[in-house]
Amino acid sequence: MRNFLSFLRSKTFLINLGLALVALLVISWLTLQWLKVSTNHGELVEVPDVKRMSVMEMRETIDKANLRFEVLDSANYDPEYPRFSVIEQNPPAGNFVKENRKIYVTINPSGYKEVTVPNIVQVTQRNATSMLRAVGLDVERVTYINELGKDMVYYARFKGKNIQPGDKLPKTSKIELICGNGNIPGQARIKADAQ
Repeated sequence: MRNFLSFLRSKTFLINLGLALVALLVISWLTLQWLKVSTNHGELVEVPDVKRMSVMEMRETIDKANLRFEVLDSANYDPEYPRFSVIEQNPPAGNFVKENRKIYVTINPSGYKEVTVPNIVQVTQRNATSMLRAVGLDVERVTYINELGKDMVYYARFKGKNIQPGDKLPKTSKIELICGNGNIPGQARIKADAQ
């Protein structure tokens, strides 16, 4: 024990201890300098506003800002934005981030996704309208024909062509419903013949 205590007070131990502390400080300082350089500490870049830009314009703008980008899955079509343009970005424009940071962008698709036409034949016009709206289709107009079932859907049209249940149409398409007016087919002619 006495030898150990005398060793702790010896000149050799104190010199080695001093050298170890100096080495530790130098290594710590070098590590901090390396981290500052490798992480661009204190060097921030303002995120540009790339909304409404085409993919090519967005790519050039982000490259100029020394940033990177990643395209997220396309969102639902938004008619307020041009096709194939950026509709969302994260982080938002105006934020300050480190160089080489990845900006996540969402691109507007070319149009509405397609939806399946439900079976609305032999359904009342009111229920058919609800069923169509539920899948994202709209009723543009209702045309009545001489058929016994008043307000019963007999078939539907899209852009003048008959459509069937299961057909695919772009979301928000306008459908024409062909419904019965409650008259028996040929009834008007029979009445006219009776007179």
